[in-house]
This record gives sequence, C-alpha cells and structure tokens, in this order.
Amino acid sequence: MGNQIRTTLLLAAMTVLIVFVGKLLGGRQGMVIALVLAAGMNFFSYWYSDKIVLKMYGAQEVDRHRAPELYDIVSTLAQRAKLPMPRLYVIPKESPNAFATGRNPEHAAVAVTRGLLKIMNREEVMGVLAHELAHVHNRDILIGSVAATMAGAIMILANMARWAAFFGGGRDDENNGMGALGMIALSIIAPLAAVIIQMAVSRSREYLADATGARFAQNPEGLARALEKLQAYSRRIPMEANPSTAHMFIVNPLSGKSFMALFSTHPPVEERIARLRGGRIPPSGRPRKDSRDGITNQGRAFWDRLSP
Repeated sequence: MGNQIRTTLLLAAMTVLIVFVGKLLGGRQGMVIALVLAAGMNFFSYWYSDKIVLKMYGAQEVDRHRAPELYDIVSTLAQRAKLPMPRLYVIPKESPNAFATGRNPEHAAVAVTRGLLKIMNREEVMGVLAHELAHVHNRDILIGSVAATMAGAIMILANMARWAAFFGGGRDDENNGMGALGMIALSIIAPLAAVIIQMAVSRSREYLADATGARFAQNPEGLARALEKLQAYSRRIPMEANPSTAHMFIVNPLSGKSFMALFSTHPPVEERIARLRGGRIPPSGRPRKDSRDGITNQGRAFWDRLSP
C-alpha cells in the first residue's frame, strides 16, 4: 500500500508540474493541452514505460540458452525472493550499470550492461542482481519507470519553452502565458523540479534495496565490492544516459560528467558500502586492490562464459 500511495503522489506531482508548465507556456489553452498530455502520459507510462526505457538503451533480451549462467543467477535469486522470473536483458554498453523496470513483479525486467558483466565475478554479479530484484520485491520499479517517463515529458516541455523564447514566443498576456525571460527561467527550473521529485522518490529506496538485496544474495560483501567497482569504473567509462532515467540505475550514470549530477538521485556510494559492511569504510573510499586485480580477472572469465 505504501508504494501505491507513493505512485499516486508521484503521478499527481508530475501532472501538476506539467499543467503548470503548460499554463505558463500558453495560458488557459496551454493548460488544457498540458492536462490532456498529462492524462495521456499517466496512462502510457503505467503500461509502456518499461518498454520505452529498455528500447532507449538498446537492451537485448537473453534467455537460458543465450546466457545460462546469468539466467541461473537470476532464477536462484527470484526463488529466494519468492518472485516470478523476470525478463532478463543485456545492454550493449561498456559502462558498468544495471536497472530493473516494469509495472509489477509479474511484468518485471532486469537489465545489466555488457561492461558490468566484464568486470565482475559471479558473487558481485549476484549482488547487483539481488539489489535489482529487491527493487522488484519492494515494488519500486513502477515508481521509477513512471518517474522516468513523466520527467522526460517535463524536459520536452522545458525545451519547447526555451525555443519559444528564442523565436519570440510567449507574449506576456492572458492567452499566451509568460514573456520570453520567464520562458527561459522556466526551461531551467522545470527540469530541476522534475529531478527533485525523482530524488525524493529514489534516494531512500536505494538503502532499502541494498539491505534487501544483501539478504537475497545471502552475502552483503558481494554487493559492497560491486558498488566499489561501479563507482570506480563508471567515472572511468562514462555512460551516455538520459537524465530522466538516471534514478533507475544502481549507481548514478551521470556522476562527474553533468550539471545534473549535482542533484544526484542516489545516496553516496561510500555510505551505501559502509552500511553493507556495518559502518566500515575502506581508506580513500576506493576499491581494494584484490577487487580491481584478481577479482576483475575472475569477472572477465565469468563474462566469457556468458557470451553466446
């Protein structure tokens, strides 16, 4: 019930923001158009947001025959979590990351990047997948998928406001909403408002997913080591990610490469690792040597076994 309320509040907040943007762009007529758009987006994001996100990143579905070891890991974790087997996808990107999506556990999907599979061993991959299944178990995936779709719509409206300002739109009267300067301000404020809503939804859920995932994996150290690697490699190999979907990933794909990273939808990785290890943070916050060397070699061997 808690996440159903959160989903309703999220839809309401995003709808109000879209209608507000429409009012500022086009007055009463713009508000009506935005309200119709928001209603359509609410319906569309509930039923199809998972498909949109997976297609956005070129995710390729795999099964037991194409990726037997990866499939077996997810199957084992799903049984422990008492969840239906989700659809499994591999994203053809070298930056290591992962996310889960879908409107409910019966229609869930879990996606991992090719880069993640290359650098991690079995225990670490299990930790990451356990975290994603924890989002499924805790009913976070619908919230994340809806937030991504609605935030994307708000950013489109903000871009429309920017171009309208540049080309002389937005006369300051009753029918046309606001002036050019107001539209420029709107084009900056609206995306930030969408990100703030995403932050409110996702930050606390990451801690809970870490704890729940560690229980599913039956070993918090695998996820802790995986987070160390994800933090190090995501900075080294940045990912071309849409800011509206950043909150869905296990670590922020925009870290260190975007102004939007200042408004991170994720809690600090060091804090997440410390909680998994009972408050112990490694010196300098960097992965331990064995995590980067010997275990990385194990990860490459694991990837070789996964490749068709």
